[in-house]
Amino acid sequence: MTPKALFFDVFGTLVDWRTSIARETERLLAPLGLKLDWLDFASAWRREYQPALEEVRAGRIPFSKLDVLHRYNLERILPRFEVRGVPEPVLADLNLAWHRLDAWPDVSAGLVRLKKKFWIAPVSNGNISLMVDLARKNSFPWDAILGAEVAGDYKPKPRVYLASCQAFDLPPAECVMVAAHSSDLAAAAACGLRTAHIARPDEAGPGKGEAAPKTTVDLAANSIEHLADQLGA
Repeated sequence: MTPKALFFDVFGTLVDWRTSIARETERLLAPLGLKLDWLDFASAWRREYQPALEEVRAGRIPFSKLDVLHRYNLERILPRFEVRGVPEPVLADLNLAWHRLDAWPDVSAGLVRLKKKFWIAPVSNGNISLMVDLARKNSFPWDAILGAEVAGDYKPKPRVYLASCQAFDLPPAECVMVAAHSSDLAAAAACGLRTAHIARPDEAGPGKGEAAPKTTVDLAANSIEHLADQLGA
């Protein structure tokens, strides 16, 4: 492979959303006297993610930034956990918990290595301000921020992958989509991109992630640093 650009999925691939959201939820709601299964709450919030994106992808609602959809999803799940009467400033801060996710330990150093040889950018469903905050928190050295907000649609719609290639003035064959989710990689491959799978077997809980790709990929790695090894970075 001689790609010029690497595009990265972020949620699950680069950052540990589950334990980060659980931590932030406990930090904000426990002082109000609430006692929840914080990890279960994080998972429940995340389960609303794809259904909300599908409302946009299917054209049932206009394109909305992920921050807006996350808040909508938060309002949906709070009653299930019998959470009521939380002050608006706390809810607004809780919704921004997605801007404060921790990277997996291998990510920052691996991206620094890859940046020396390739253009690198997130191609995420997260909005630009969210991606900026995650980059600043975790020292992600992006060359640009691409993805849903740039394309005006959500993965796995082809427009998101192709708009990212166009932003770098590159044909899809010179771009690699890097993700821990085989569905994301299969959609990118259908658009002509090369693909690299990152194993995150515990993304959604112990054993609740992809330990290996479920689709044909060009590269399979167990970390971002392992990917850098394979690409000679």
